[in-house]
Amino acid sequence: MKKNTLLLGTRKGLVVYEKNAAGWEYRGDHFLGVPVSLAACDARSHTWWAMLEHGHWGCKLHRSVDQGGSWQEITAPKYPAGEEIKPGLPATLKYLWAFAPGSADQPGRIYLGTEPGGLFSSDDNGNSFTLNRGLWARPERQEQWFGGGRDHPGIHSIVIDPKDDQHIYVAISCAGVFETRNGGASWQPRNKGLKADFLPDPKAEVGHDAHLLVACRAAPEVLWQQNHAGVYRSTDAGAHWQEVSGEEHPRFGFAIAADDQNSEVAWVIPAHKDECRVAIDHALRVCRTEDGGKSWQSFTRGLPQQASYDLVFRHALAVHGDTLAFGTTTGNVYLSEDRGEGWACLNNNLPPVYSCTFA
Repeated sequence: MKKNTLLLGTRKGLVVYEKNAAGWEYRGDHFLGVPVSLAACDARSHTWWAMLEHGHWGCKLHRSVDQGGSWQEITAPKYPAGEEIKPGLPATLKYLWAFAPGSADQPGRIYLGTEPGGLFSSDDNGNSFTLNRGLWARPERQEQWFGGGRDHPGIHSIVIDPKDDQHIYVAISCAGVFETRNGGASWQPRNKGLKADFLPDPKAEVGHDAHLLVACRAAPEVLWQQNHAGVYRSTDAGAHWQEVSGEEHPRFGFAIAADDQNSEVAWVIPAHKDECRVAIDHALRVCRTEDGGKSWQSFTRGLPQQASYDLVFRHALAVHGDTLAFGTTTGNVYLSEDRGEGWACLNNNLPPVYSCTFA
């Protein structure tokens, strides 16, 4: 199905672009002035979702069944009374960071990933949520999971196997990748081959900082992740990881996108590491591999090549067929309709962009 709408979660609301005969045009905004940590679309029902972060008022969750014509606020997930992040620190919802719809056989199922590290599911399209106990009860959670850029660990990636809805991955900053094959009843870490230079044991089983986890839909055993320590790929369903960063660009970044049909193809947007977190040499680029990470091409046509301070957050790169779009922390939004080789600017004046998705 062709997706002709672009949803941008920003520091000052949800911004919408739409493609028509004249091209991509600004359609309007929602929740003006409120940070939208993530905007998403459930392709099964075409329901739009907006995850809001009100600061003093906390996290709010909204859905729209008429593509933004109207919005309904629904109760955000709550950690059960008595749950703790660490001994003596009660678990309360700090951030809504990931969204994933269930399979076609689970019409009401959705998943939400949160800070401080809880995975919630709903079987009634968000009217109620349940904390996944199998993951929350992992024995190393309180001592070996920790915040990476935020105060507490957070689930930012949820990947559901399109061939088996009981097979799910999550990625946690900082803990790494975890997998379940029984619908969430039990989970196992899947971090073999990753290297975390910031840990006393860089090859520890748990504690890795996966920035984003994605999979090829046609070949879901092929996983990609942009990690704090580089770009990694797995061809055996996460059992082993191999670094595929390449020598053409630095290893650091947040966003990564995988082609839906070709498991050899992925895109990243690299940046200077911890001390700067801006475009490399003040020149914005998008890198693509077509051979499983053995080599990478850098594309810059239409992107600023001087005085660029852009950084692309983990959810702010999206791909649909040959069309890609991304937004930056400096409020720039770029779109490509030739698989990332050439780019056009949609806007230079938005608030920082947190998420980008086609609907």
